[in-house]
Amino acid sequence: MPDQESQEIVLRGIGGSPGICIGKAYLVDREGVDVVQRYAVGAQGLAKEKNRFKTAVQRAKEELHSIIENTPEEFREHGDILETHVVLLKDKMLYSRTIDIIDKEKINAEWALKKAVAGLKQMFQEMTDPYLRERSEDILQVSDRILRNLVGARQVDIRNINKRVILVAHDLSPAETAQIQLERIMGFVTDRGGKASHTSIIARTLAIPAVLGLGEATREIRNDEIIIVDGTEGTVILRPREETLLEYQDRQVQYEEFRMAISRDSHLPAETEDGVRLAVMGNIELPEEVVSVLDHGGEGIGLYRTEFGYLSRSSFPQEEELFDKYKDVVEVMAPRPVTIRTLDINGDKAVTYAAQRPEENPALGLRAIRYCLKRPDIFQTQLRAILRAADHGNVRILLPMISGVDELREARQHIEKAAESLEKDGVAHNSNIAVGVMIEVPSAVIVADFLAEEADFFSIGTNDLIQYSLAIDRGNQEVAHLFSPLHPALLRMLRQVTKAAKSQGIATYMCGEMAADPIHIPILLALELEELSMNPQSIPAVKRMVRSLKAEKCAPFLEEALRLKTARDVMNLLRTAYGEIFAENLYAQGR
Repeated sequence: MPDQESQEIVLRGIGGSPGICIGKAYLVDREGVDVVQRYAVGAQGLAKEKNRFKTAVQRAKEELHSIIENTPEEFREHGDILETHVVLLKDKMLYSRTIDIIDKEKINAEWALKKAVAGLKQMFQEMTDPYLRERSEDILQVSDRILRNLVGARQVDIRNINKRVILVAHDLSPAETAQIQLERIMGFVTDRGGKASHTSIIARTLAIPAVLGLGEATREIRNDEIIIVDGTEGTVILRPREETLLEYQDRQVQYEEFRMAISRDSHLPAETEDGVRLAVMGNIELPEEVVSVLDHGGEGIGLYRTEFGYLSRSSFPQEEELFDKYKDVVEVMAPRPVTIRTLDINGDKAVTYAAQRPEENPALGLRAIRYCLKRPDIFQTQLRAILRAADHGNVRILLPMISGVDELREARQHIEKAAESLEKDGVAHNSNIAVGVMIEVPSAVIVADFLAEEADFFSIGTNDLIQYSLAIDRGNQEVAHLFSPLHPALLRMLRQVTKAAKSQGIATYMCGEMAADPIHIPILLALELEELSMNPQSIPAVKRMVRSLKAEKCAPFLEEALRLKTARDVMNLLRTAYGEIFAENLYAQGR
């Protein structure tokens, strides 16, 4: 049996930010936060207990403001994330609920806060959308900050680490991540978190390797021991053997050379060897992600998901607040296009303050455009904000989950009504903007020819289209392996949609995850899509792949692929036809 002290151990988590780093582990101490006792509080002590909680919240607010003021330049774009945490401190679901629990159950503030957070965490984690599910991390990070003030635990001081290390923590909040000194911190690993967490977003912006969601990393890893972090594969290696160290040192050099090569070329156009141009854009959820899109060579915003502006708050946002956020994005991107998707809440993106009966199957219920048409007051507020922002740049409206022509027509009537109300109020706006349909349900594919007669463009959302067409919940581990963009049914649907659009002279874009994988580019070129949109970090590799291909060879390839009967057959055909090109272009994808 090998010696336990020297035995190599591989921990598998979630790749939060690609890249490889090798160095000494630095465990971030969180003593006192998780050790919370419950005790009763007499009626005479309730006021004191509530004040103790309010004082802890105020201190947490002051700490966050101090961090925001002292944030290094490279984090300025993430100020909104930290401001969101400030807002959460006073959120009705967290703040008021905790005080209510202290009052009603006559218990201490620490336990009341834990109980309030447990309910919120469960609500968020039941959502199927991965980005929104990760918002439970924001709630946990804010509550941790309050708890540390309640119990008097030492605050994590990342800014003053004075040696070159890899951070190992149960969790790192955006506030803590924003204190990272790049010359000292090589990367980090955490027990909690996921790819869509704010901490992960910041790590990708900084281009430092990160592996999240490891579960027990802080128990397994010892302070000052050498570890390997592979953020591309989502693995952490403890006590690596000498040959493993040499292998990963080589991989590290190769990855850095590859990243530098695609970064140098990222601002070049995505144009095939035979002159076919493809626009490559970024998907964003938060305004601060715009900078990342530009830094990675994005040519616009192909999908601005607006849901986050409605979550983690106690009421619907007002028009002025939405307008300010949209305008910021539009002005920074001008004259590049910004495609703003209208609100897609309820279903798996429920907001707790919207009075709504529980639905047995929310993914097939009152969500997206259905919700907006049922709540015209909320829809009008957002549409007015969008049309006002359109006066400051190049804006397109994208309508989610359209299933037929009647919904498109009704939504257009609401857009016209919003424009008329702004005209009447004498408010500057631009109503002469393109209105597109998101193709993400099978019925929209079947009637794509009808929709193409009345829409200005199509944008294919492959995530939901695959899920609804194949009856697969990709969050369900039992069936997730069946989720494939190369399924013959999906390829046939894509061709049907692009043919319908072309017959009416409108453009077809794609904003789902299929667009972010370079291995799919030969198919997407053959379909003659005009624009792809993806997470910003995928843009350089996708543009590089486009520049490596000849469009004229992709069309006959697609015809051959469409005759195949399984996704595996299509993948094998891709590898046979483009294997050498993939080998040169897919290092960053972890292949």
